[in-house]
Amino acid sequence: MEASVILPILKKKLAFLSGGKDRRSGLILTIPLCLEQTNMDELSVTLDYLLSIPSEKCKARGFTVIVDGRKSQWNVVKTVVLMLQNVVPAEVSLVCVVKPDEFWDKKVTHFCFWKEKDRLGFEVILVSANKLTRYIEPCQLTEDFGGSLTYDHMDWLNKRLVFEKFTKESTSLLDELALINNGSDKGNQQEKERSVDLNFLPSVDPETVLQTGHELLSELQQRRFNGSDGGVSWSPMDDELLAQPQVMKLLDSLREQYTRYQEVCRQRSKRTQLEEIQQKVMQVVNWLEGPGSEQLRAQWGIGDSIRASQALQQKHEEIESQHSEWFAVYVELNQQIAALLNAGDEEDLVELKSLQQQLSDVCYRQASQLEFRQNLLQAALEFHGVAQDLSQQLDGLLGMLCVDVAPADGASIQQTLKLLEEKLKSVDVGLQGLREKGQGLLDQISNQASWAYGKDVTIENKENVDHIQGVMEDMQLRKQRCEDMVDVRRLKMLQMVQLFKCEEDAAQAVEWLSELLDALLKTHIRLGDDAQETKVLLEKHRKFVDVAQSTYDYGRQLLQATVVLCQSLRCTSRSSGDTLPRLNRVWKQFTIASEERVHRLEMAIAFHSNAEKILQDCPEEPEAINDEEQFDEIEAVGKSLLDRLTVPVVYPDGTEQYFGSPSDMASTAEHIRDRMKLVSLKRQQLRHPEMMATES
Repeated sequence: MEASVILPILKKKLAFLSGGKDRRSGLILTIPLCLEQTNMDELSVTLDYLLSIPSEKCKARGFTVIVDGRKSQWNVVKTVVLMLQNVVPAEVSLVCVVKPDEFWDKKVTHFCFWKEKDRLGFEVILVSANKLTRYIEPCQLTEDFGGSLTYDHMDWLNKRLVFEKFTKESTSLLDELALINNGSDKGNQQEKERSVDLNFLPSVDPETVLQTGHELLSELQQRRFNGSDGGVSWSPMDDELLAQPQVMKLLDSLREQYTRYQEVCRQRSKRTQLEEIQQKVMQVVNWLEGPGSEQLRAQWGIGDSIRASQALQQKHEEIESQHSEWFAVYVELNQQIAALLNAGDEEDLVELKSLQQQLSDVCYRQASQLEFRQNLLQAALEFHGVAQDLSQQLDGLLGMLCVDVAPADGASIQQTLKLLEEKLKSVDVGLQGLREKGQGLLDQISNQASWAYGKDVTIENKENVDHIQGVMEDMQLRKQRCEDMVDVRRLKMLQMVQLFKCEEDAAQAVEWLSELLDALLKTHIRLGDDAQETKVLLEKHRKFVDVAQSTYDYGRQLLQATVVLCQSLRCTSRSSGDTLPRLNRVWKQFTIASEERVHRLEMAIAFHSNAEKILQDCPEEPEAINDEEQFDEIEAVGKSLLDRLTVPVVYPDGTEQYFGSPSDMASTAEHIRDRMKLVSLKRQQLRHPEMMATES
């Protein structure tokens, strides 16, 4: 029976064990009767509960029952006394009925109890409150009977409730913990799982029960050593003395089972954590080897243009984003596994290391595949970028080659040719870069089979390889066609440069010839002072003519070359309508002036030679000197020469040009006249020698 069940009855204090003892060390049971009618059933229940508290050893010493009838009627007291026979006949050794001072007939009451003594089995005495000390020590009596024993019924009742609650909860908890702990020790894994699943959590909190037990034990132990308010030494109630070892025993058992339970919980928590980690590891592994790998397997192309490669890169970034979530789970799991490994549980080390290795292998392999794919797409993007740049360069070069060249001069042709060569060189560099990028991309593709998970990527790789090689071959062919066109254009432009050069040189030849003509007319005017000097001038003039002839021939050759180049270039040369007539016209003028110069020099040689013969004294040839015809010839030649000096050079177009300035011509004519005067004087000397002598 539990106090909580009959708590309302116990609160009425129909009977109580104060903790006091009689002289035989038997417990004192007090039944305080009141003016109101006592419910015998409730009293019986109360007595049954109270008598269940002491130990058997304590019960064997017997009870002294104090029936306080001072406030009750005799028939009630008699009923209570008779009821004791039925409740605790063997344990009751003495019943002390505390009577009122002026109530009840002593003879009647004594006769009644005396007559029932043998049948009751215990002695019943009537005694006043002040005479109880004859049978019971005052220190064992409560204050109601003039004693010093302190008793608080509600305090006792509360402690009984706490004690019984603790006893009940701890006993139940011990059974549950024992079931859990024993279930965890079973060798059969199936039974273990079943027992743990059904009884893993206790019905009450072990920490709360332990705390309650410690508080109860502390209070029981404190009451043992504390005195009453009056300072009188107080002995604890027998039930409290019995409760202490019971509580201590329960606490020890609870601590032992709870320690085992904590270990079971720790193991279970570790096992649960390990299973959760294993489950998460398998989720990561299954996703990476399943959907994750399928995503990568489906992305094998590299695109055929920059835009296509960029689209594939964007798709790959989406795949990487999905993988990043699982990689974050991998990092968290790796930290959890590392923490468990640091805990050092030998039984789980192998499994944990296996999980960690499996997880790391899959994650690193998948990360390597993602990185490989990213690098491949980046290489493809760079390849297509270089191919696009090269294609644009080839288009630009082809555009230049398709436009007909119509330069104004040779310098512009040289500049255009230089630009063409630079573009061709840039195309060579671009094509070389394309080959390098393409070869690097092909090398990466050749390594793709190493992470294909057994998937045959030959067909996919062949398409990528064919595309790359096709792009490079196409660029090579386009570049070769452009090179061929550049060679033709280069030849044409070089011919045009040569044409312009020939035209420029031919024009220069005309200028040179004009300068020679100008020099001939302006500086070649002297006829010499004697025959020898005139002959030297004639020889120089002939060399001068040879130079002019070479210049003219050079100009003619250049103009002939321009004709040939124009025929090759299929264009009309400006020289044929401009430079050639100018060259011929200047040459004609030079030829006329040169011939006039020769005639004058030859006449001057003849004049000076004859004059010198006459003017020299030659006695051995007097006949020749005296020949009048020679004088006449010299005079005629001199006059003709003087006349010729005054005549201009007339060109075919009717224009006239004089040699030198008028003063230059006058000086030359004066010299000829002086020579003619000497010849005339010589002639007179020869005709009239006596006259000339007389005059002399």
